[in-house]
Amino acid sequence: MKRAISAIWLCLALLGLLLLPGCLGDDEDDEEFESRPTLPSPATTAASGSGVAGGTDWYRPVPGTSWQWQLSGAINTGYDVTVYDIDLFDTDAALIAELQAAGRKVICYFSAGSYEEWRDDAARFPAEAVGETLDGWPDERWLDIRDAMVRQLMRQRLDLARAKGCDGVEPDNVTGFNNDTGFNLTAADQLDFNR
Repeated sequence: MKRAISAIWLCLALLGLLLLPGCLGDDEDDEEFESRPTLPSPATTAASGSGVAGGTDWYRPVPGTSWQWQLSGAINTGYDVTVYDIDLFDTDAALIAELQAAGRKVICYFSAGSYEEWRDDAARFPAEAVGETLDGWPDERWLDIRDAMVRQLMRQRLDLARAKGCDGVEPDNVTGFNNDTGFNLTAADQLDFNR
């Protein structure tokens, strides 16, 4: 079970790594993707196990990568791990830089599919785009991921991750189509949003 949960988190982190490069462009054409970067094939991945693919500067964790996943409280920087997965909003750029200077990669967590009333941008979410409470998380509510403002706010979160220097992102709650959100979300809606 522990291995399955680790695999899920690794997949989510990799999804975040794929989404972060989308922050490079301007906001003028956000609705249309004219081109997408191609990932290097597994054969071009550095054999050293560093996780850095040959010919790019994208970080790609390899199986067996060690992690510290901490989303609350003061971040303990004393763990001898390759990757820290920490909260995007609660972590400042200086701590991210400190971890990177110590040779760590930093993945920044944020909820991409739920409204959290305590977040700095919470007041900007349209009321009609805030849905049902997440099962097991009474302070979080699902978002209508089809809403243009929700999408803009998520792009801004990705921009914040880039500005803080995150090596990648972990977008959480990206399975609204499979939950009681209060919206009639389809798998196609979810896939479109996740891309």
